Amino acid sequence: MSQYQNVLVAIDPQQDDQPALRRAVYLNQRLGGKITCFLPIYDFSYEMTTLLSPDKRITIRKEVISQRTEWIRKQSQAYLVAGVHIDIKVIWHDRPYEAIIQEVLNNQHDLVIKMAHQQDWLQAVVFTPTDWHLLRKCPCPVWMVKDQAWQESSKAVVAVNLASEDHDPLNTKLVKETLELAERVNHTEVHLVGAAYPATPINIAIELPDFGPSVYNDAIRGQHLVAMKALRQSFNIDEKFTHVEKGLPKEVIPDLAEHLDAGVVVVGTIGRTGLSAAFLGNTAEQVIDHLRCDLLAIKPDDFTSPVKLDDDEV
Repeated sequence: MSQYQNVLVAIDPQQDDQPALRRAVYLNQRLGGKITCFLPIYDFSYEMTTLLSPDKRITIRKEVISQRTEWIRKQSQAYLVAGVHIDIKVIWHDRPYEAIIQEVLNNQHDLVIKMAHQQDWLQAVVFTPTDWHLLRKCPCPVWMVKDQAWQESSKAVVAVNLASEDHDPLNTKLVKETLELAERVNHTEVHLVGAAYPATPINIAIELPDFGPSVYNDAIRGQHLVAMKALRQSFNIDEKFTHVEKGLPKEVIPDLAEHLDAGVVVVGTIGRTGLSAAFLGNTAEQVIDHLRCDLLAIKPDDFTSPVKLDDDEV
């Protein structure tokens, strides 16, 4: 299996400690492959000043890129000495998420790992605009890392959508990739979780007064249980590792992940953009915003990134 053999680590330029690189090395030691440390940088003041000629601005860009490259190399030194295959690439680009995705497209990276910042008082992960763009638009899986060490006993929780058969291909992909990864990373325990929406739609309550909320909720839960059984049996997963809970996904999935002391939650993201993302979002994004652990976001097989390649790299 060649899963996650060409990993791109998005370097955080604001701090010397790089949890994303640590997580990448942890995976590399179990999966093999190579790591590319990638940093897009940009200083608007260099571009706008009239005191510098175009040639001088280019020279300054190259000097800044060289300094940052050396800074990353020093941070990676212990890993390099230990024999980890790490490449370093720094480019001049004013939109970090576009630069990262273009690098993925240019060099066929199969995983992006990036740090997600954490609010200490909530112990919750906070996502930046760049993070959200990557989660919605990056064609390969995106692993958002919480700033803490990976526990050997940590579990993986796969959030599956059991509401309709339309989600079956993505559910299958999520479970398959997580099981393959878990087998090679400390035989990590994998749990599946689906949430059943609890409220009876108002139009049903009005039009069918004999069809009470409990009947509706029981029917929905029954459908979810049947769908979960079919999914777990296709992968020979024991029933004790599956969970169908009453409640909203954004509440059920983070709560279960915390209860299980999960190290990572795996979700499928459909990559909505524009008004549908701004006003509606999707289940994955609602869940993501409430997590307190690592996140691995995976796209459907037919996903195409809206980001296009350009030739602006220096």
